[in-house]
This record gives sequence, structure tokens and C-alpha cells, in this order.
Amino acid sequence: MTLIKPFKALRPQPQFAKQVASRPYDVLNSAEAKIEAQGNPASFLHITKSEIDLDASIDIHSAAVYENAKQNLDAFIKREILFQESKECYYIYQLIMNGRSQTGLVAVSSVDDYENDIIKKHEFTRPEKEADRINHIKTSGAQTGNVFLAYRNNETIDSIIEKWKTGKTPGYDFIAEDGIQHSVWVISDGDIIEQISTIFNTEIPCTYIADGHHRAASAAKVRKALGDKKTAAADYFLTTLFPSNQLYIMDYNRLVKDLNGHSEESFLALIQDKFDLVKMGNSAVQPSKLHEFGIYLSGTWYLASAKTGTFTTDPIGILDVTILQNNLLEPVLNIKDPRTDTRIDFVGGIRGLGELEKRVNSGEMKVAFSLYPVTIDQLFDIADSGNVMPPKSTWFEPKLRDGLLTHLIYE
Repeated sequence: MTLIKPFKALRPQPQFAKQVASRPYDVLNSAEAKIEAQGNPASFLHITKSEIDLDASIDIHSAAVYENAKQNLDAFIKREILFQESKECYYIYQLIMNGRSQTGLVAVSSVDDYENDIIKKHEFTRPEKEADRINHIKTSGAQTGNVFLAYRNNETIDSIIEKWKTGKTPGYDFIAEDGIQHSVWVISDGDIIEQISTIFNTEIPCTYIADGHHRAASAAKVRKALGDKKTAAADYFLTTLFPSNQLYIMDYNRLVKDLNGHSEESFLALIQDKFDLVKMGNSAVQPSKLHEFGIYLSGTWYLASAKTGTFTTDPIGILDVTILQNNLLEPVLNIKDPRTDTRIDFVGGIRGLGELEKRVNSGEMKVAFSLYPVTIDQLFDIADSGNVMPPKSTWFEPKLRDGLLTHLIYE
């Protein structure tokens, strides 16, 4: 069963919450982070992307960057922008985007559960991305990045969280510059805390990493690296747990720079071996069901439907990202490894089909592919089977903000 705990969050004073809250460190490069934090000395980007305060020539993975993160974190505490909770609490985090609400429970989850596959994974991690967060956590002493966990919803937990939301005033409630509303409630009642912990430990058999594989892996490796210096807090890592009935997975689309030497006519002819094509003109194609794809080429959209024989019924083979990769991207466009091939790029669904059109029309990319999103049941099935999804399979939006709730590992 699942082990979660309340924790003493390091968090902003209410008057600073909107200024502190920043987009996740891994959705911004250094230049973008510098612009976003400009004129805002309370932005948490000064901690998660601390290279923005150093000379632009510095290696962003150097020790000086991680040490600067530590110094900035200490300064935020000294300036009383941040404070640490006096007792262990759970937190409710609600996000509203385009009128749609989703609510999760912020807790710390067990590193042992991660290592024993009670927290299930569906993606491989990359060593260089792990190393960055390992160094950041070890030096700063803080888990600043939230791991987004999913679980099969439990009516009792749903009821507890909804009752707390409706009966209490949120500690934070603001609309960020991108129009997304962020609300956080503090659960400080000991009886409610015990109730939540017990339900997870007796009724929730496992959780699933929806987003944050590298953050979770880094937390586990930091604990191991600490050895005899390990603290009790390092046995846990920062998570927000969302019930499956609250989750919304968005499409994760592809763009490719060229047609691998094919003319447009030969490209379209080749793919008709595996896909039925319907020319849609300038009507953007948002696939409405599994095994449908949109293709945008030279100002024209096509609806492509996968033919029988292009997929299998196993958890990986049935995925649309697998169908596209195995029947078009690799055999026709020679994209063998989407993780490393520089000819391919990915766009999460929130940016819309207009972003695909824009990048093809500009000449930056030659062809775009819109996909139907992976379902939450597919994610669960793959994780349960011990398989790993192809890269760039899922896109979650809205993103949890960094800085609102941080877990300290040094006590």
C-alpha cells in the first residue's frame, strides 16, 4: 500500500505567493527564465534557475550555480519571503484553466515506495537531467520540484478534500499571468491528517508518476548519496497526488524539419500504405479518437487513419505514438530515436494546432502531426505491465507552480 506523510512545507508569506510562484524549472531555458524573472526579486526562478543571476557565460551545471541557488534560498528565508510551517500538514492544490478545475493533495511520498515500484513509472530517465536535480537538491537541501502522481480515485478521499475546500479559506488564491488560477489550502487538523494517511496506507495500492520521473529518480539517488548523513526527511520526496477522475492528459504533437529526401507527392503516396488519407484543406485536424492523426503539409491538412495491421493490442503497440513512430516517422522519415534526433520537435496540446501551423508555415518545420491524447487508463495499464512508454507520450497542463510548497531534506 501507499505511504504518504504530511510535512512542514517551506512556503511564501501570503502576500508574496503570486510573485514567488514560478513555472517549473524544466519548461524554461535560462534565457526565458531570465526574462520571466526580470523585475521580480521574489521569483522562485532565482532558486530553481539560479544561473539567471550569474554571468551568461557560466556553465549552468557548474557548482557555482547550485551554490547560488542555496544562497538565494537562504536569502528568501532571511528576507521573510518564505517561512517554514511550524507543524506537519497536508496541502490541497487546485488549478483552474479555461474553466476546468483539477485538485490534488500535496504530501511527501516514500522513496522506498519509489524503489519498490509501489510508485509506478512509465518513462525512462536521462542521466544528465537526473544529475542536475541531484546536485540542486544536495546543495540547496530543498526539493523544489513537485512530482505529479496519479492514483485511482477513492470516494472517501474525494469527499474529505471537497469538504475541506468548501469549508475553509485557501491560504493562497491568485490568477497567474497565463490566466491559470492557483489555490492552496492548508490541512492542519490532526484527525483529518490521520484519516488521509490511513486511507492511502490501507486502500490505495499504488500511485503512478504522471509527470516528474527525473525529480523522483533524483530524490532517490540523493538519499543514497547521503549515506550515513541521510536525514529522516530524505526518505521522502515532494509530490502532488491527483485522483484519476481529476486528470486531463493532453495531446503531444510532433513536427519534423524535412521529408527525408522525399517529394511531397512521394511522401503522401508512401504513407498511404499504412494510413487512409482524407484531404481536409485548411480545416485543422484535431483527432477525435484513437488511431486518427492530423498531418499538416504545405498549408494543407490531412486526416490519416491507421489501417488494420499497423498496431497490436498490447499496452505499448496500441498507442498512437507507437503507431506513428513505427509506421511513418521511422520507415518514411528516418526518425529512429525521437529522444536524440534533432530533426523532430514536440508541442504540448495547450499551445494548440495553431502552433503547428505557425512553425510549418514559417519554414522552420516541413510537416506536423497532431495526435489523439493518451488516456489515463492507458498510462495505468502500461505502468502496471512494467512497460515503458515511447518518449514524449503524455502532456499535462496546467503545470504545478514551483515555490508554493517546498520540502526541505536537511533538518
